[in-house]
Amino acid sequence: MSAIDTIKDTVAKNDVVLFMKGTKMMPQCGFSSHVAGVLNYMGIEYADVNVLADAEIRQGIKDFSDWPTIPQLYVKGEFVGGCDIVTEMTLSGELDQLLEAKGVAFDKAASEKIREANKES
Repeated sequence: MSAIDTIKDTVAKNDVVLFMKGTKMMPQCGFSSHVAGVLNYMGIEYADVNVLADAEIRQGIKDFSDWPTIPQLYVKGEFVGGCDIVTEMTLSGELDQLLEAKGVAFDKAASEKIREANKES
């Protein structure tokens, strides 16, 4: 199975997938840590794929999404974005809307706490 086939299979079989450096329990870069932290805090069940464990997957995910950076978040087969996009969507409430539209369970109160903690005074 090619790296692209493996990626397609992983994205198809999991409602939420984070391609990241490290794992959700032990991220190995700040951007991956940030996105995993948001997902963990919001109580979202997701598959984590450590791109550092496989060079073909690491390059393959960039080719698959036509996106040059890691981490990459997928929800119900749809590429959402990387750290900056996930952060913006979390703070604007767009991530909540996407998760609700796709039928993905998450802790709405935790999501509100993130926004409240990041409001500008």
